[in-house]
Amino acid sequence: MALTEKQEALVKESWEILKQNVPEYSIRLFLRMMEVAPQAKNMFSFLRDSDEIPQNNPKLQAHAMKVFKLTCESVVQLRECGAIAIAGSAMKHLGSVHLRIGVTGRDFDVVRDVLLRTIEEAVGEKWSEEMEGAWGEGYDELTAAIQAEMKDEAAPTAK
Repeated sequence: MALTEKQEALVKESWEILKQNVPEYSIRLFLRMMEVAPQAKNMFSFLRDSDEIPQNNPKLQAHAMKVFKLTCESVVQLRECGAIAIAGSAMKHLGSVHLRIGVTGRDFDVVRDVLLRTIEEAVGEKWSEEMEGAWGEGYDELTAAIQAEMKDEAAPTAK
């Protein structure tokens, strides 16, 4: 389901603000995620056995930026494309990786909540219920696509 024209405008307006400091917002997203769900640290090989402060970990910084940009850019293009537009092989990879590390629906919900709080903080007074709804809907579309790939990956192959 694509975003409405108004939702698209709200997402694009807020993305312009977020793009001004992707490194900062992406690391905030991941730090919040680990505050809310400390067990998430174990899903990341580069954090699992580390006592290092996560925001100082260069691999986390790179991963956080990649995930944050992919998530935001997927939502931004949703109306234009009518669906999440991630190339098939990349989407299959996302499904496979999320399945392998044991990501659950609850984990996706945690990320949804911290993503929305991160965007709210970034846009300040521009934040509204409509903006929250637009980002939430876009994020839900992305996670539905990833979860569909996870389900396909987990399904036994027909002989």
